Amino acid sequence: MAAPHVESSGSAPAGLPYRLIATDLDGTLLRSDETISTRTRAALEAVCALGAAHIVVTGRGVPWTRHILDDLGYEGLAVCGQGGQVYHAGERRLLTSVTMDRQLAALALAKIEAEVGPLFLAATRDGIEGEVLVGPGYRTQEGPLPVRRFEDPTELWAAPINKVYIQHPRLDDDALVAAAHAAAGGLVGVVLAGPGIVELLPLGLSKATGLSLAARRLGLKAADTIAFGDMPNDVPMFRWAGRGVAMADAHPELKAVADEVTASNDADGIAVVLERLFPIG
Repeated sequence: MAAPHVESSGSAPAGLPYRLIATDLDGTLLRSDETISTRTRAALEAVCALGAAHIVVTGRGVPWTRHILDDLGYEGLAVCGQGGQVYHAGERRLLTSVTMDRQLAALALAKIEAEVGPLFLAATRDGIEGEVLVGPGYRTQEGPLPVRRFEDPTELWAAPINKVYIQHPRLDDDALVAAAHAAAGGLVGVVLAGPGIVELLPLGLSKATGLSLAARRLGLKAADTIAFGDMPNDVPMFRWAGRGVAMADAHPELKAVADEVTASNDADGIAVVLERLFPIG
């Protein structure tokens, strides 16, 4: 069963409670095995059949998202790279892509390391085929896509990048986010995107940035939007959207700003809410 597109003229029936369904991927739309349940897929397709639009909003860069969208038959817009990339899946092209100021990123890293000591580093290169570079000591999750290992840190700055990932040998995720923000928050954005995934981004960039651009292309607004997520990087999206729904096992920081908390990603949390709000039962 194909995933619903996001193409829309902005003319959804006025009776719908929301005209745009924005879903994070990991920990939200995707179950732990990186699949979408039959129930959740059916709920999204039913809502879109009524005239609403569904859009994926993920921290993953396009290279780490495309295989999922392709498998789903997803042909509309996807917001990737923490809002830095708006990707048209049907046309297989980037509509927008924001890169980091590499000198500023290097300065930010130096300031953070001056406070907490050496970091383990990775980065995502810009573009649809952008490589994921992984340095010594950086821990990656097993996945379907390859990474390119590097030893010389100067390789990070050899070509445009969308974001830098940092890990610390002793600090946990929340402590590292706090330390990085205190040391370099005036230079770069700092977000926690998932377990072991602390990211440095261009200052001011967030999922809300990319989602607002994509919504505008669809003729939709923040008030038209219900957003689903599970991690602190979803906070700006929740603040922008008309309604924010956190998954049951979401990070406490996101739950604190959510309008409601639903079931977990493994228990059809998105479908639970859509079936209640929309006439699709």
